[in-house]
Amino acid sequence: MEPVNKKLTEDAFYEIQQEVLTQWPTGKDVCFEDAVAFHKRYPANKNFAGKLAKAEKDGVTLIQPRAGVALPSLLVELLSYLETEGEADLLPTTIDSYTRHNRYTEAEAGIEESKRENRSMLNGFPVVNFGVEVCRNINTSLKAPVQVRHGTPDARLLTEISLAGGFTSYEGGGISYNIPYSKNYPLAKSIADWQYADRLLGMYAEAGVIINKEPFGPLTGTLVPPCVSHAVAVIEALLAAEQGVMDITVGYGQCGNLVQDVAAIKSLRSLTEEYLQKFGYGDAAVTTVLHQWMGGFPQDESKAFGVISWGAAAAALSKATKVIVKTPHEAMGIPTKEANASGLKATRQVVSMLKDQSMLDDTRVLAEYEMIMEETRTLLERSYALGEGDFAIGTVRAFEAGVLDIPFAPSRNNLGKLLPARDNDGAVRLLDCGNMPFSQDIKDFHRKRLEERGQYEKRKVSFQMVVDDIYAIGKGNLVGRPV
Repeated sequence: MEPVNKKLTEDAFYEIQQEVLTQWPTGKDVCFEDAVAFHKRYPANKNFAGKLAKAEKDGVTLIQPRAGVALPSLLVELLSYLETEGEADLLPTTIDSYTRHNRYTEAEAGIEESKRENRSMLNGFPVVNFGVEVCRNINTSLKAPVQVRHGTPDARLLTEISLAGGFTSYEGGGISYNIPYSKNYPLAKSIADWQYADRLLGMYAEAGVIINKEPFGPLTGTLVPPCVSHAVAVIEALLAAEQGVMDITVGYGQCGNLVQDVAAIKSLRSLTEEYLQKFGYGDAAVTTVLHQWMGGFPQDESKAFGVISWGAAAAALSKATKVIVKTPHEAMGIPTKEANASGLKATRQVVSMLKDQSMLDDTRVLAEYEMIMEETRTLLERSYALGEGDFAIGTVRAFEAGVLDIPFAPSRNNLGKLLPARDNDGAVRLLDCGNMPFSQDIKDFHRKRLEERGQYEKRKVSFQMVVDDIYAIGKGNLVGRPV
C-alpha cells in the first residue's frame, strides 16, 4: 500500500505507538511529557537546532565527527575527548549495526561481550538496549549537543528512546536510510515508518522542544550527482515538514570538484527553502551540512589529511552550516579517538582560515548552480506528477520508474540504470541518464563534458572511466586517468 503525505492523526500515531513501545523492554520507560520537561531543563547551548541557528547568524561552519562505541562509560570517554582535544562543536552517537536492523537480542549479546572484553565489540552504541535513563546520563555528561546517526529503515523505537533520552538531533529518512542501506526493505514501508518518526519530532516541536532533523545527504557516497542527492533531500524535508518537523539540515556528500561542491551546497539550500515555501512549510528552519569525502581514502595518514582538508575547504567556501569530518585512519577501519581528534583539528584549522572567504558568487559556481537547479527541479516535478500531487506516493513510483535512481545502491527498489563519471575537471557528470527525465540539452551538456575528457585522455567514453574514478582518490588523484 502506497503511503500518503499527510500528517498522522493523533489516533493513528498512538495506535502505532502501542506496538512500537513493546518491541523491547526499554520502550516502557518512554514518557513524552517527562521527556519534554527534561529537554526544557537543558541550557540553550545544549540544543542542536539552537547551535546551528547561531552558526548561521555568525557565518561560521561547525565541525562534527562520527563516533560510537558499545558501552556508556566508553562512549562518554570518547565523546568527551573529541569535545575537548578534538575541539568538536557538535557530537554524534553512531548506532550499532544490530540496532539498525532491529536485532536487539544480538545487540544485547554484543553488550555483554563488550563488558567482558572491556572494549567495544559493536560498531556503535545500542540506544534501544540501554534505554532512556542511560541516554540522559550520557547527554548530561557532555557540554555539546549530541546527534543520533544510524542507518535504519524502521527507526520508530530508536526515535522514541533517543528523543526521550535527551538527544536533540536525529538523522535519516525513509529514502536515504533505505535505498543506500538495504536490499529488500519496501520503500513504501520505510517512508511510512519514517512518517511516524517525523511525527514524533513534530510533536516535540508543538510542545516547545525543537529537535533538529537531518536527512542523510551522501546516500551511497559514490559519485552521486548533486541533482540526485538534492532531490532526495528536498523530498525528505517536505515529508518531515508535513509531520511538523521545524528544523531541517539538508546534506551533501563532497564530490571533489570545488566549483561543483560549492554550487551544490548553494543550490541545496535554495531548493529546500524554495520547495518548503511552495508547499506551505516556510516556517521550518533550513541549514546545510557537507560530508567530507565518503569514498575510498589513501592509507597513508599524511595523504588522508590532504583529503580531509580539501573537504574542509569545500565546506568553508560554500558556507555550509556544518561539516562532518573524516579521520586519517579512514582506509584502515574504526579509528582511534586520537585519529578522530586529529581529523577534527585539521578541519578546524582550515575552516577557521577560510571563514572570511567565499566562492558563492564565482561565475563558474553560478553556472554550475543553475545546471543543478534545473536538473533537480526536473526530478522533483516529475516525481510530484507521478504521485498526482503527493510526494510520498510519487517517490515510490519515481523509484519504480527510474525517475529517481541512486548510483550503486543495493536496494531492489532502485532501478540502477544511472551511471556517473567525472569530466575532465573532476566534476561528476552523467555517463548514462538511465530513465531520468532530462531534456536533450541537459543530456548533451553531460555528454559534451565527458567527451572532452575522452579527447584529453585519448580514449573512448566508457564504463572504465567509472571504475577508474571510484578508486582515484585512494590512489592520490581525483580523476581516474589511465596509467
